[in-house]
This record gives sequence, C-alpha cells and structure tokens, in this order.
Amino acid sequence: MATIRSEARLQETLDRIARLLEKHRVLDTLAARQEGPKRDLLEHLQHRQNLAELHKFVRATHAADLAFVLEALPPGDRRTVWDQASVEQAGLAFVEVSNVVREWLVESTSHERLIALLTTLDPEDLGYVADSIPSDILREVSRALASADRQAYEESIQYGEDRVGHMSREMVIVGETTTIQQTIEELRALAELPPQTDRVFVIDARHVLRGSIPLQTLLLKDPSLPVVGVCASDTVTFAPGDAIADAVKAFERYDLVSAPVVDDRGKLVGRITVDSVMDVVRADAEWRALKQAGLSRDEDLFARPWDSARNRWPWLAINLVTAFIASRVIGRFEATITSLSALATLMPIVASIGGNTGNQTMAIVIRALAVDQLRPSGAARVLNKELVISLLNGSVWGVVVGIAALGLYSNLALGAVMMSAVVLNLVVAAVAGVAIPLALHATGRDPAYGSSVLLTFVTDAMGFFLFLGLASAILF
Repeated sequence: MATIRSEARLQETLDRIARLLEKHRVLDTLAARQEGPKRDLLEHLQHRQNLAELHKFVRATHAADLAFVLEALPPGDRRTVWDQASVEQAGLAFVEVSNVVREWLVESTSHERLIALLTTLDPEDLGYVADSIPSDILREVSRALASADRQAYEESIQYGEDRVGHMSREMVIVGETTTIQQTIEELRALAELPPQTDRVFVIDARHVLRGSIPLQTLLLKDPSLPVVGVCASDTVTFAPGDAIADAVKAFERYDLVSAPVVDDRGKLVGRITVDSVMDVVRADAEWRALKQAGLSRDEDLFARPWDSARNRWPWLAINLVTAFIASRVIGRFEATITSLSALATLMPIVASIGGNTGNQTMAIVIRALAVDQLRPSGAARVLNKELVISLLNGSVWGVVVGIAALGLYSNLALGAVMMSAVVLNLVVAAVAGVAIPLALHATGRDPAYGSSVLLTFVTDAMGFFLFLGLASAILF
C-alpha cells in the first residue's frame, strides 16, 4: 500500500483540481467556438462532460483537503469546485475553512443548499459557525433539528467562541457500579467510538463525574473490578464558561486527547477534544501573525482589492504618522548630514540593528504573556535581563560596526559615534521590546496587535536621534 505525506497529498490534490479546472476552461472555450444551430446543445453536453471528471475527483476528496483547496482558489474556480461537493462533504468543509472564506461561501450558496448542508452538521459544529450565518437561516436550521440536537445547539451558542462551552457531547459514559468486563462489552456493542476517544467517563446515579479510565487501563486491569476502583482521581476537568485558551494550555501541559466538561454541580455535560484544541491553536497562530502586522481582521487571499485595502488602512495610517515623526528627527540634523554625507549612509544600520534586537525581545515577551509565564511582578526581572543582553550584544556588534565605519571612512571619531549609537539603540530596543507588549496587555489589548509597527517607530526614531545627535556633539 502506498503512503503519501499529508503536505504532499494536499499539494497533489490542489494541483490535480487546478489541472481539471484549466481543462474545463479550455474545453468550454472550444465548445463556444462551434458554429451552427446545435451550438447551444453542444455547449451544454461539453459542459457536463467537462465537469464529470472534476465532480468525481472532488467527491473523493477528504473534506479537510477540500477546505484547503477552497481557500487556495480564486472566487470563480472556488465556486465551480464548491458546487461539485456533496451536501455532507460541503458541510464538513464549511466548518474547516477560515471565517472570511466561510462568509464568502454563505453569500455564494443558494438558500436551499445552505440549509441542507447546515442541517448535516453536529449541533456543536453548527454553534461554532453560527457567527458567519444570517440569523434567519439559523432559525430555519434550528427548527429543522431534532429536539435533542436543538437543545445542544442552543446551549452551545450561549458561550462565545473563546469559551469551552462549544464542546462535544459525543462520549462514552458508564455508571460507577459497572465492572471493567461490562464496560468492555458495552464498547464492543457500539457501532463505532466517538472521535478522539481515549478514555471512558465514570458517573454516579446523579450524573456527577467520578473520574475517567484510559482505554489502556481497561485492557490491563482485572475484568472483575468495578470501574470506580480504577478510575483516575486526578482527571483534568473544565467548566463550560472556562476560557478556551486555558484549555489549550492544559492540553499541552498534560498531553491530553480529551477532557470532561462539568457544570457547577459537577455533572458531566460534555467533553473537549484535541481536534477542537488544535483548531483553536491554528486559528490563534494565524490571527496573531496578522495582528502583529497591524491587520484588524483576516482577509480572503482573493478578496476584492478594495476590501483588502480598507482592512490595511488603520495601521498604515499610524505608520505614516510615525514615519513623519521619524523624518522630522532627521530633518533637525539636516545641516549635520550635509556637512558629512557618510552619516546618511550609516544611520540606517543603527536603526536596523535596533529593530532586529527589539523584535527578538518582543517575541519572547509576547510568548511569555501568551502562556502566562510573565506576571507584573516578574516584569522588572525580565527587563533587567534584556538590558544586560542588549549591553553585551551592543558592545560586541558596536565594536564591529565602529571598526567597519573606521575602515570605510578613515575617521576614528565617526567609528566611536557609530559604536556608541549602536549600544544605546540596542538598550532602547530592549526597553521598547518589553514595554510595548506589557503596556498593550495591561490595557486589555492583544500584545501582538500592531506591536511591530510601534517598535519599528521607536527604534527608527531613536536610532536616528542617537546617531545624529552624537555626531553633532562629537564631530562638529
């Protein structure tokens, strides 16, 4: 049996669909060139024949791979591929795509097909995508659900996307009086186990969680023992209102595959699984990367240019203001630069090395805040450490840059200015790299949001000011 690595399979799927789409376009063009009274019939037959192979391949594609393909295609091709998917397959892919592509699919899908694919979703998945769906469609879908599914859906939408309340209710439960042998027999009687089932949950007569038993424990322990005697007493649990970010950290810390969710009375109401956690981790990583660049929201790779442009305006405006401020710093030393043209060629080096150092410091601080390793009480210690590091690096690389300036311009004083400016700007970068994310975090904002723009402004403006100020004081 041949095996294919996941990334290779994804790329192969995308390439195959791209080739089929291109073939479809070429054959459609040739059919359109036919002359005569039967032209419309020929075009119709050609269109159906062209799509047959694409239809067959799309239907055989895994829903998660289909979601990847949909995000990688421009709108016209995306619509063609989307129309070939089965209702069940489209529903699963609908959950997997990004929010912006999901919103595009809502706008591009007929009312009847959208209702049909949404009714195939689990109540938890329906709650997960609810924010992307118009309220009138949600009401219609809710009325079409079975009573138990409707209740589960309504419970899930009580909680925000950042809460554990968007959980799965598919799990294996046994009573505390059940033996291990009886539990194994119950598992064998099931048609299939719920996804990511690594443990069985033990409850009492009031549905209160007593603990959980890993599947391997069921296989290794004496079959005659009651499950309550072998269940883990230190089972990690969550409440529906707990932050999903806390669950992510717990899953990473304790290497969890699934964990129970209990209400305020200790009753088992669901479970959270590693696939849900991984979706959150992926989405959070993508969102942080966008926010660090100053983007206010995600955007479709093939969105209309006007929409994408507006998404990028806020921090571009801020960046423009900060650039003007930095330019005025240079303007104050225009006479100095005119007197020694070498300053104009050397000052970007000071700003650049400061920005690099600041980004390194800031990345460490943002990560520490994200995993709750950095508290206000520890901020001073982190700052002291980064200052020492900046002084060490500044001393080493300041000497290197100073010697290089001396070699290029045969000016000892200029080399000394260059060395001093590098050391001082690295200190400034270290302070900014710690202070900016901490300040954003203290005001309730994401420390990654626009932090790189602010850091660039500080290191550029201060780099220019320090270098040109020292040059004015020492060289003239």
